Amino acid sequence: MTIMETDLHKLNVTDPFLGQYQRLVREVVIPYQWDALNDRIPEADPSHAIENFRIAAGLSEGEFYGMVFQDSDVAKWLEAVAWSLCQKPDAELEKTADEVIALVAAAQCDDGYLNTYFTIKAPAERWTNLAECHELYSAGHMIEAAVAYFQATGKRSLLEVACRLADYIDNVFGPGVNQLQGYDGHPEIELALMRLFEVTQETRYRDLVNFFVEQRGTQPHFYDKEFAQRGGTWFWPNHGTAWMVNDKAYSQAHLPLSEQQSAIGHAVRFVYLMTGVAHLARLSGNERLRQDCLRLWQNMAQRQLYITGGIGSQSRGEAFSSDYDLPNDTVYAESCASIGLMMFARRMLELEGDSQYADVMERALYNTVLGGMALDGKHFFYVNPLEIAPKSLKFNHIYDHIQPVRQRWFGCACCPPNIARLLTSIGHYIYTPRPDALFINLYIGNNVEIPVGDKPLRVRISGNYPWQESVEVRIDSPQPVQHTLALRLPEWCSDPQILLNGEAVQGEVRKGYMHLSRLWREGDTLSLTLPMPVHRVYGNPLVRSVAGKVAIQRGPLVYCLEEADNGEALHNVWLPKESEFRLVEGKGLFAHKVLIQAEGAKQIAAQPEQQQLWHFDTAPVTPEPHTLTFIPWFSWANRGEGEMRIWVNEG
Repeated sequence: MTIMETDLHKLNVTDPFLGQYQRLVREVVIPYQWDALNDRIPEADPSHAIENFRIAAGLSEGEFYGMVFQDSDVAKWLEAVAWSLCQKPDAELEKTADEVIALVAAAQCDDGYLNTYFTIKAPAERWTNLAECHELYSAGHMIEAAVAYFQATGKRSLLEVACRLADYIDNVFGPGVNQLQGYDGHPEIELALMRLFEVTQETRYRDLVNFFVEQRGTQPHFYDKEFAQRGGTWFWPNHGTAWMVNDKAYSQAHLPLSEQQSAIGHAVRFVYLMTGVAHLARLSGNERLRQDCLRLWQNMAQRQLYITGGIGSQSRGEAFSSDYDLPNDTVYAESCASIGLMMFARRMLELEGDSQYADVMERALYNTVLGGMALDGKHFFYVNPLEIAPKSLKFNHIYDHIQPVRQRWFGCACCPPNIARLLTSIGHYIYTPRPDALFINLYIGNNVEIPVGDKPLRVRISGNYPWQESVEVRIDSPQPVQHTLALRLPEWCSDPQILLNGEAVQGEVRKGYMHLSRLWREGDTLSLTLPMPVHRVYGNPLVRSVAGKVAIQRGPLVYCLEEADNGEALHNVWLPKESEFRLVEGKGLFAHKVLIQAEGAKQIAAQPEQQQLWHFDTAPVTPEPHTLTFIPWFSWANRGEGEMRIWVNEG
């Protein structure tokens, strides 16, 4: 089915909440990350990413520095800039981006190859270690940036670089005798080539994606063949001998996709791969690939998804573990993984038109993705725990990956620019324009123009979502337009109410969307009431880490307790089953946000450090009344270091 991508030039985010984040990205994050890429932030880990391109282009002398995939940081920054320019033109920023693009073009080899690590440091080792070295991953991110910049500015310079690169890759890889019959250890090229195909309509790009997907996991195994050909050497030392080669499930290469039954391996790799597969399934009409997507989504969403929209429960391999294994304090839940989850959900929405994918997309956005960046736009989480006790972190090595506060930058800086490009392109997630209907997935305030035949359908969404329950959808089209609006009915809302021009309206509910078809006229107004009671959320009985505990959610937002409001020893806090919740208007840091309070209890002991470690028969604590204050989880760790937890004892 043809799906029209929303033109971000014709969409303006006006949302008081998400609009604030877009402004933050535009005014703070993009300039800050530009300084980081140029090593102008003394207290942050160095990047050297721009300098790598200068060296590769012959404009500077020096050695490559950074991760083998350091180029991708520049690509994601360019993509964030592109989408930002759609929202607000900025001649100076565009000039800077054009200069970076000229630098990237200068670093491209004559045959189309583009990768500063191999150009500078290991030119003889091209395509010799696909299992570990991210060549196609880095290429994919640059292709994504090229498509975005072309769509944003109409300029073809980076797009031409991307097409030369893609054409070169297509010559190198394939079923031919002299071609490499392999694939990258970090999926990304698949989703990128699908985007390039949509822009260029060059079928060889789509066919190449199909080759990569079908080749993955086949026997004899490509990783083993290239490992032998390079003499048994490996790139990453941290988990033992050639661990990326040997642990094939880590990169979803243990079996052909059609035989895989569960989400497994590195979480970001999984959702990046499946984003490309879902896109390919739709545009090729491949039913088998569609079934692969449905099956693997179901396993991930029903057995391996955190309440926060986080995925990847273990630090080793930044990976999934097993069904229902969802620890709160040692969780990884990389910010990039939730961004990839949103990308996968978006493509599944396009494939299926089912609100379950939008529900997960919303959960990831309003919790982990927003939580990955501080409210100042200059500090970031790579890992997103659901529970933290800072005093233990420096002593217990199971927490080596956990940070109690957000960091300035990272040696592996994939998450900050990923957050930036997601937030600047949020318009692509708000709507799914299908031939038969305009699907409204997220109730983010905006105005947009969508072509319906030869007429413009202009829609305006307003409200104070996710804090207030009222949302207004207004038609601003100057000419009447016959079309269908499909309004998502959120999973957390049991009694949504919809009025059209002040009167009750009957529509057809299909797959979680209310479909309303009519000749829409200027001034037509849909008034949505999405009641947002405070929900107690309980986990599946097979999830050990939440047994006997409850989480608090209002609307799409998951809430947590933080030490700044509730004191230390949050493990001794109890929320009685009969406690009622009250909404509190936030102040200061939480201005314009809704907090939640309830009366609970805290187990108190006099001078516990003076007591014996264990007590026979009599509990050493006494419950005392304690007012619990819950804050939106995405906003934790903005007041310094302290304890935090989402899942609270209930009794």
